[in-house]
Amino acid sequence: MITNRLLINNEIRAKELRVIGSEGENLGVLSFSDALAAAEAVSLDLIEISPKATPPVARITDYGKFEYERSKKEKSIKAKAKVSETKEVQIKVGTGEHDMMLKAKRAVEWLSEGHRVRVELFLKGRYKGMDEAFLKGRLRKFLDRIPYAFKMAEPITRNSKGFAGVIERDLVAQQKREKEAQSATASNATSK
Repeated sequence: MITNRLLINNEIRAKELRVIGSEGENLGVLSFSDALAAAEAVSLDLIEISPKATPPVARITDYGKFEYERSKKEKSIKAKAKVSETKEVQIKVGTGEHDMMLKAKRAVEWLSEGHRVRVELFLKGRYKGMDEAFLKGRLRKFLDRIPYAFKMAEPITRNSKGFAGVIERDLVAQQKREKEAQSATASNATSK
């Protein structure tokens, strides 16, 4: 899946080109006709690889092989790209302690994978009329149970379902926590 097609041989419109030879050597700035003649002399194609440069850069190589390498490189870049999603954890006013701990554990997994987590306090019926400070406190109480360093990506706000906020991992704070834990473990081991 090539994103943009390159110009080859007689499709190139530039009068002068900076030419890279078939072995990767710099042939310098050549006129279009000289560059095309150099490519034909070694039975290869002249490919304009950087049309926006001044002068445009062209390479002498086999077009099929070049496109194959290019598509292979794009696929590997696409495979390495990590997609970040926004996951959701929903709690209610009456959610028990054990369920909160399980949901906090799930949030930690998602944060450690690099995802954002939307934490929502779902309200229905009479709970919608409760004191706003109490409800926000309930949501913060859940956030305090998450043992992974995070920062608020979106503050806690009221929405149609209740209250919600979005958190994302804070790598710097998490690394600092892990170093402190390691040093505490090491000092405990030496004091025994």
